[in-house]
Amino acid sequence: MDSGTDATLPQGDPRLLDHPVARQLLASTELARVAYVAPDGTPRVLPMMFHATDDEVVFCTFGGARKIAHLRARPQVAVTIDAAGPPPLVLLLRGPVTVTDVDGIAPEYLAAHHRYGGEQAVAAIRAELDGPGLVMARIALRPTWVGVLDFVTRFPRGITTAEDFARIGRD
Repeated sequence: MDSGTDATLPQGDPRLLDHPVARQLLASTELARVAYVAPDGTPRVLPMMFHATDDEVVFCTFGGARKIAHLRARPQVAVTIDAAGPPPLVLLLRGPVTVTDVDGIAPEYLAAHHRYGGEQAVAAIRAELDGPGLVMARIALRPTWVGVLDFVTRFPRGITTAEDFARIGRD
């Protein structure tokens, strides 16, 4: 069995990015929810489209967005990408982000729009945004912690069977 699909890999192991549930969610049109801590110490969560490469999950935003300065000041994030199911599927990611300014439309922004809305969405974005002076921020996460929950073979809290999961709170 591939190391990324091995049910014995512990939650947190970055090799879980190769798990079929992780691959499915990274290719999906579900929104990612990106959590970070603002400079005033309060938590923030933002739903964002994303584009996954072989080693990064990339989010893009427009220059001047407040979250850019917040993420540069405190680059640690937690991300969830999930599908309601049944059973629910959950990909949990943690790690530092790198924020890079991009002149024009970030390629990952267009790639995300293509996955979410097809070629028509990309054409509409180009028509609306492409022009001089546009600056975007590329927010790249290289996960250092990865968790996968499928509630069939992988459960929260280190539980290893559906029977044990069903007994939570009953014992």
